[in-house]
Amino acid sequence: MAVTFVDRVVLHLSAGAGGHGVASVKREKFKPLGGPDGGNGGRGGSVILRVDPSATTLLDYHRHPHRKAGNGAPGAGDERNGADGDDLVLPVPQGTVVKDRSGQIIVDLVAMGTEHVIAAGGRGGLGNKALSSARRKAPGFALLGEPGEDVEVVLELKSLADVALIGFPSAGKSSLVSVLSAAKPKIADYPFTTLVPNLGVVTAGTSRFTIADVPGLIPGAHEGRGLGLEFLRHVERCSVLVHVIDCATLEPGRDPMTDLDVIENELSLYVPDADLGGRPLAERTRIVVLNKADVPEARELAEMVKPDLEARGLEVFIVSAVAHQGLRELTFAMARHVEEARKEIEAEAAMPKRVVLRPRSVDDKGFTVTREEGPDGVFYRVTGDRPVRWVRQTDFSNDEAVGYLADRLGRLGVEEELFKVGAVAGDTVVIGATEDAVVFDWEPTLQAGAELLGSRGTDLRLSESSRPTRDEKREAQRDRYAARAATQDELEAERRSGLWHVAADEDDA
Repeated sequence: MAVTFVDRVVLHLSAGAGGHGVASVKREKFKPLGGPDGGNGGRGGSVILRVDPSATTLLDYHRHPHRKAGNGAPGAGDERNGADGDDLVLPVPQGTVVKDRSGQIIVDLVAMGTEHVIAAGGRGGLGNKALSSARRKAPGFALLGEPGEDVEVVLELKSLADVALIGFPSAGKSSLVSVLSAAKPKIADYPFTTLVPNLGVVTAGTSRFTIADVPGLIPGAHEGRGLGLEFLRHVERCSVLVHVIDCATLEPGRDPMTDLDVIENELSLYVPDADLGGRPLAERTRIVVLNKADVPEARELAEMVKPDLEARGLEVFIVSAVAHQGLRELTFAMARHVEEARKEIEAEAAMPKRVVLRPRSVDDKGFTVTREEGPDGVFYRVTGDRPVRWVRQTDFSNDEAVGYLADRLGRLGVEEELFKVGAVAGDTVVIGATEDAVVFDWEPTLQAGAELLGSRGTDLRLSESSRPTRDEKREAQRDRYAARAATQDELEAERRSGLWHVAADEDDA
């Protein structure tokens, strides 16, 4: 049987990579070396999910789960920037929930036209024109384009219906949808006729609401038996639950009270996504519909159990979808509960939202350096958005580009942090937290001497804390006097011995 409805898919998405920058020198007549003119690379395309009214299922993504956005074009000489990659826009139905593979909710796409960038494209690399400065007038290198994000997400479709019809298979739910709305679901006298949720729009006076026919539930549905677990997610957003009970069933052990208790138990055991703000299903508004009252025995049974159900505080209606009996009262009752639920939602939306501010810490450097143990010994790992991005954009075959990376890491304070955690020259340093991290042997930047004086306006010689005491100064002065006296005595002894006189005679001769 061909698949026509899919409400859960796993997507493998890849954003486009940024284009590389180019290193170029302007050459014209009478200007053989006119300076750098390399352009920047284009931005890679992003993967965007957009709520589209024409999308009703995830079937297309079930057939083609791998999607990729366009790459950015590289730059060129004469300051020509590369073109940006094309974004990939994926239309999804209203009510799609996006999760990661661990089950954490990334975004809930409810409002029509809502967009979410699920995989961001890579940045384009800078050309040597953009990298030139007063200190670096003619860079002989350019930055590489950054790769785009690769993500694996789960899309789940949860219907946006106001009312959900629930009950055992063949209880008459699809028949009610067909007579209450313009929807025409498949109807037959065998179990599990409904294999996909059917939606219909119902009008009651000035009120309009959506009704959903959920595939039949059986005992153990919350554990995956039958089709219940696959489609209970479509009930999560419904504010009103309507129990459709078959009063004309001939199955042994089945009666209206037992059917209601079984379905209620399944609803109480199903756990909705708390991150979506949904209440447990057991707390939703309940309406009980005793169906198939056109059968005399079924009507008698319905009238018999109606007082017991009302004693539980439930609103009960005896209807017949075939004979169109009791439908008007049921429709207006559902509309009343839907309007009450909408007012509650509007009141909650009107309440002022609490804004949580999370300012950046004053000592947050934007990166971290940790000491780790590996199979080959101790190494130091540097993590952070900027260091990782800079490494990805560096052409390690170009020595000037590697030097530029070292300067950027030095200005960021990576070397100082490595010194603090105990790293020495020759230690292994890893930049990045993933498998494609860059590994190298650390060689600290040499200091020539001027930078040892500190920043502008300071002098380390004036802030030296190890100043000699007065006694130490006097002792040093006495040592100097003693050394001078010893030198004078030695010179006097040489003069008396005739050494200096002989030399003078030799000069006269």
